[in-house]
Amino acid sequence: MSKTAGIALVTGGSRGIGRGIAIELARAGLNVAISYASNDAAAKSARQEMESFGRGAIAIKADIASAADRQRLIVEVSSALGSIDVLVNNAGIAPSKRADLLEASEESFDQLINVNLKGPYFLTQLVARRMIDQKSAGKIINITSVSAYAASTNRGDYCISKAGLSMMTKLYATRLAPHGINVYEIRPGVIETDMTEKVKEKYDNLIFENDLTPIKRWGTPLDVARAVVACAKGSLPFSTGQVIDVDGGFHLRRL
Repeated sequence: MSKTAGIALVTGGSRGIGRGIAIELARAGLNVAISYASNDAAAKSARQEMESFGRGAIAIKADIASAADRQRLIVEVSSALGSIDVLVNNAGIAPSKRADLLEASEESFDQLINVNLKGPYFLTQLVARRMIDQKSAGKIINITSVSAYAASTNRGDYCISKAGLSMMTKLYATRLAPHGINVYEIRPGVIETDMTEKVKEKYDNLIFENDLTPIKRWGTPLDVARAVVACAKGSLPFSTGQVIDVDGGFHLRRL
């Protein structure tokens, strides 16, 4: 197992965007740990695919919303692979039920904030402290969403969690820059995964019939992964706190 190319931790790495990121980081030469919430079979499959590139790879079941699990995750990754050079905060959930702002529940709000924002916030704190101690020019990459700024009134909890993660990027970028640690925000648009399968018909219509994006196709996990690899491999050394849109041009204001 080579440790010369760096070690990455990708949360929520067993499926969808996270899996795509983990595979591409392994392909790029990093040893990769993924965390996952529940799907053992998907995690095993992702680990095996990463290992096919000759990299060290592990999969650890952990709840990012749990302080104890976050601590255990860092210890297990460090024990198995070594010190973390790249943290990708990808783990996130959508509301179990889309609800209008006037009907939405506190239970759903708390769940999304805990997983999508509180978990990454304090996991980053743990990893950043270790990066500082080891004097590592580390990279922290937060996967947000166009929902960080595009209002969806039937999933306000999700939008707020992603907007918070976007601000978290700015905060950690400012705090960690003196230590040589760069922080980035990758902001995906409509990406084809199992999470978006339920709304495929809606977005097919918006993309191909109603000019939602200048680039008329769905995004893929590979599109997001390539942006992550560029940040992880140090291709943007004079950038920090940067938002990188991977959205087919959705962010463009057009007349």
